[in-house]
Amino acid sequence: MTTAILSPFIFGAWRLADVAAEANADAVAKKISMALEHGITTFDHADIYGNYTCEELFGEAVAKHKIPRNKMQLITKCGIKLVSNNRPEHAIKTYDTSRTHIVKSVERSLTNLKTDVIDLLLIHRPDPLMDPNEVGETFNDLQVQGKVKQFGVSNFTTNQVRMLQARLKTPLGANQIEFSLLRTEPMLNGQLDQCIELGMSPMAWSPLAGGRLFTNDEEHTRKLRNCLDQLSRKYHVEHPESIAYAWLLRHPSKVLPVLGTGKEARLKAAVDALKIQLEHEDWFLLLKAAVGHDVA
Repeated sequence: MTTAILSPFIFGAWRLADVAAEANADAVAKKISMALEHGITTFDHADIYGNYTCEELFGEAVAKHKIPRNKMQLITKCGIKLVSNNRPEHAIKTYDTSRTHIVKSVERSLTNLKTDVIDLLLIHRPDPLMDPNEVGETFNDLQVQGKVKQFGVSNFTTNQVRMLQARLKTPLGANQIEFSLLRTEPMLNGQLDQCIELGMSPMAWSPLAGGRLFTNDEEHTRKLRNCLDQLSRKYHVEHPESIAYAWLLRHPSKVLPVLGTGKEARLKAAVDALKIQLEHEDWFLLLKAAVGHDVA
């Protein structure tokens, strides 16, 4: 089975059900089409998003508006079990990476997304009870059955990635981690190094630090924003967030930022970063502003 090829930016679907007025097939279809028009063809889901409603909402939109499946790549995640009125059998929040839960989650996601294959399936969080042998066998079976093209993880440490990869017949395709100018640890803890080593895609969730990069009023963040503003003028881009994305894209691990917005202006600001090649010193200027000091 072929490896999933993902777009340079990924549309995060976790907010599709946040606003009641927009939580319908027509409104969601507009967002999907808008993303596709800007070259964002990969959509990131998880079974739990929207209190277990976002996948189905997305699938209904695609079916109603006949959006071609071959124009997009679908990512979803499983492994977290939330206490929810949509899952009354869950007594407390837990992690579950058992064969039974993974297979059940995949079957439900295929139904909800109205597709016959998931391009990339991620284990959402490290599970302290995860049996890597069981997960490896389950992944292999799902791939042989043609239900999942490729597998990956989310929020895994380097040791956890190494442990699971040792039990798999095919390479892991991604590790979705938190990475931004306000969270630079993945450059130091080995996560991005490992992605380069293993050929995995690092998918950066919260690439603008959940918006704090442009809303936090601490002195440190204000100085960082001033730096972004200066560079946006230098590189002739309208929005300083384009520079923040360009900083991520400049890393040799080939970071894929997961966007948390459905607003066209902000999607365009992200895509504009693809036109920017930050100069070497400008990249380090932003790093200095981010961590508060020169490199050692």
